[in-house]
Amino acid sequence: MRRLVISTVGTSLLTNEINERKDSRSWITDLNKTANWTQEKIENSSDYSHVFSKIILPLRSRVENKLNNSNIVEIRQMSAELNGIYGLYDEQLSKGNQDMHYLIATDTLQGQVTAEIVQHFLRSKGICIDIFTPKGFSTDNNESFTNGIDELLNWIEDIIPEFKYKVYNICFNLVGGFKAIQGFANTIGMFYANEIIYIFEGSSTLIKIPRLPIKIDTSVITPVEFALMAAENNVSIRVSQLQKVPESLLFICDDEATLSNWGKLTWNNCKHDLFIQDLLEFPFMIHEESFKKDYKRRTVDEKIKYELHNALAEISATMLKFNGETSRINPRFKYKRYEGEQKCEGGLKKNEIDHFYLNKDDAWRVSCVVKEIKNSEQKKTNVLRMRHFGEHNYVNNNP
Repeated sequence: MRRLVISTVGTSLLTNEINERKDSRSWITDLNKTANWTQEKIENSSDYSHVFSKIILPLRSRVENKLNNSNIVEIRQMSAELNGIYGLYDEQLSKGNQDMHYLIATDTLQGQVTAEIVQHFLRSKGICIDIFTPKGFSTDNNESFTNGIDELLNWIEDIIPEFKYKVYNICFNLVGGFKAIQGFANTIGMFYANEIIYIFEGSSTLIKIPRLPIKIDTSVITPVEFALMAAENNVSIRVSQLQKVPESLLFICDDEATLSNWGKLTWNNCKHDLFIQDLLEFPFMIHEESFKKDYKRRTVDEKIKYELHNALAEISATMLKFNGETSRINPRFKYKRYEGEQKCEGGLKKNEIDHFYLNKDDAWRVSCVVKEIKNSEQKKTNVLRMRHFGEHNYVNNNP
């Protein structure tokens, strides 16, 4: 079976090439100081602008030359990341030429250079491999680290289902990388990976940990609130609406909450099962009976139910954040008004029915009408009265 291999990457492959007898003692000090710096920050620094050209580039050249002129045992000793990958394929990289690899690197100069060295080496061996770098991701401070993990979770949620659909085995290679990142990646892998691999310390013996049968307690999950907090607009929910939810799943500020990293991980792994059950009602949306009946039609399978709830959650979160403004709805839904006129008791009138699509292929859509109401503060806002839901022609003929 083909594999998707996700490897965490550190910087030891680069820094281990420092020769303490020949190189300046300042090299280690300068690299430690700039470990979490981007190339731009380094080059704009008056004290450390030399680090890239005078330290990192020479080290990169040494590493690449050494990799290209060493045997497998020596290569595995040089790089933890490569040690894991060689172990995965029993030291025969040709076994992996049908697999896809991703390197998870920090958004730092040293992290990028190390990942590029590994990438170039494996590509020269026929391995298909790319680098993923969450923006601003580093271990410099909690904010950079947390935001990076958030983006990593979103990326994993986007990419892994596609590979699982194509029947790939998902493997997390956690031999290399920073300990903090390995810790999070290990937990993420327990939810997403078929196996996680490590190497015994100081050896080349591979350890394979199969995916644990983790069962999420969905009784503490409130689907509507979790879907809104997980939406792109990052809506906050009042803590009073989340009383049964463990605090570990939430990031609480005053009396409002959003999802923590673990909350997002938990939601991503249970939302499919919750989205394919009964029709959920979101804020700023009213379901007409015709819409409810459409949801129960035989042609509405689990995939469509899941896509519908994803769309409703994103649109509801947008309207919640922007007080009912439909103009703020993400363009990917192609939200717009039907052209022409619609039938009424007196004959014809200007069309007031809107519609939006669920997915990229435009196969399924929802029709709705904007209705103006007054909110709890007696201010005017809009809600969507959901009319019909179904295939393109079905909704067009029954708007």
